Amino acid sequence: MEIGKQIKKYRTEMKFSQEELSEKIFVSRQTISNWENNKNYPDVKSLLLLSSLFNVSLDILIKGDLEEMKEQIKKEDIDKFKRDGNIFTILFILTMVSVVPLIKFMEKYGFIIWSIIAIAAMYYAIKVDKYKKNNNIQTYREIAAFLDGKNLDEVQKHQEYGKRPYQKCAIVIGFSLLTIVIAIIMVYILF
Repeated sequence: MEIGKQIKKYRTEMKFSQEELSEKIFVSRQTISNWENNKNYPDVKSLLLLSSLFNVSLDILIKGDLEEMKEQIKKEDIDKFKRDGNIFTILFILTMVSVVPLIKFMEKYGFIIWSIIAIAAMYYAIKVDKYKKNNNIQTYREIAAFLDGKNLDEVQKHQEYGKRPYQKCAIVIGFSLLTIVIAIIMVYILF
């Protein structure tokens, strides 16, 4: 990784301490140290500020690190997708399972609590959907490949593209049936 060397080189040429540089680009001194020791990369905003402050182009600043940065960005995207997907899954299950007990035992307050959980689930559903659209992944196979950090070849992409409408329909029907079954079981248990 060259970017750590580049940051240190330009910082020392301009006679900035790590603390002074950190103040100029609005990060902590520890962050500058981590960059210079190649523990992590600056984000895009920080790179632009560094480029402007050092009066060098981004090309010169990042040199050969472009591919590594792409990989790190992709890894960060995968981690965010996994985290938001897990949160959505938990909230979705909680939404399905909690509706009947909350309304039965807490009446209108239970409905308010359930509504908040449902809104949070919708928020994370929208975030997950944005990840899927930004990375052009919709089917199970495309998502699995994305989570593994791999890309499908052209033939596989075309096959998966043809499956998209059917999988969406199957997912809607499956979750609808699951919701109905859970609601019936909850009504049976609680009433």
